[in-house]
Amino acid sequence: MEGILRWSLITAIAPVAWGTTYFVTHEYLPADRPLYGAAIRALPAGLLLLAVCRRRPHGAWWWKSLVLGTLNMGAFFALVYLSAQLLPTSIASAVMATSPVALMLLAWALVAERPRALPLAGAVIGIAGVSLMLLTGVAAVDGLGVLASVAAMLMSSLGYVLAKRWSDEVDVLASTSWQLVAGGMLLLPAAVAVEGAPPSLDTGAVLAFLYVTVVATALAFAAWFAGLRHLPAATVGLIGLLNPVTGVLLGVAVAGETLTGRQIAGLAMVLMGILIGQPLFARAQFAVRDRLHVRVRPGLRSGPD
Repeated sequence: MEGILRWSLITAIAPVAWGTTYFVTHEYLPADRPLYGAAIRALPAGLLLLAVCRRRPHGAWWWKSLVLGTLNMGAFFALVYLSAQLLPTSIASAVMATSPVALMLLAWALVAERPRALPLAGAVIGIAGVSLMLLTGVAAVDGLGVLASVAAMLMSSLGYVLAKRWSDEVDVLASTSWQLVAGGMLLLPAAVAVEGAPPSLDTGAVLAFLYVTVVATALAFAAWFAGLRHLPAATVGLIGLLNPVTGVLLGVAVAGETLTGRQIAGLAMVLMGILIGQPLFARAQFAVRDRLHVRVRPGLRSGPD
């Protein structure tokens, strides 16, 4: 049980770090260069991890790195930025919040992890909580933006499950570095073609990119893929719901926003959904049931025949 808790806490680093990128990107990074932003985020992070692990792809991992880099970083980052331009953040985040269900279904198909009742219930409660927390008003919905957000969610979910399926072949830092380098190499020519010259960065932007690259990308993805290696995909997907929770709480702590009663209820539902979907919750439930069963049985045996 201690191992499960440890890996759950390590996995939580990723969505918490990703949740901070909303504020950092909005406050300090150029908003009109999304492809450069994604490339500058992915490629240096991959090179940093590559310098740490000092391992190059070999054999099938040349094409596997390209596949995972496209699904989890390259195309994913581009689609996320497109959906952010076309949709309100609340709707885009609500669509991405459905990823735990996609992860469960894909893990069932690709790695034989059958969906269980508690994680499914946790996903439903968590998705409802995110919707309650973020969808606070009527907003225009762009069809192309919805398609981009759904595509990003499905692609990353598929990429995460494939990374889990292949996780025993190489260590986490190596596979994470190869994915990030591949994704960054795909994004860089697209950025040059679409956005022209690289953006000029002031000191604040450089420091912000340094944080996003080291903490919210290199560290976060390494923690995420480590979690996928050691935990069920359903558990990891539910932990990912900490992403919008972090964004909302950071807005309160840093930007001075005020939580409404609706948002507080949504936050509570998300945290409840994450909790009941964890293996530790299921084991604790079984332990309580077993203790009650042991207490009841002697009484039944001591009664008259």
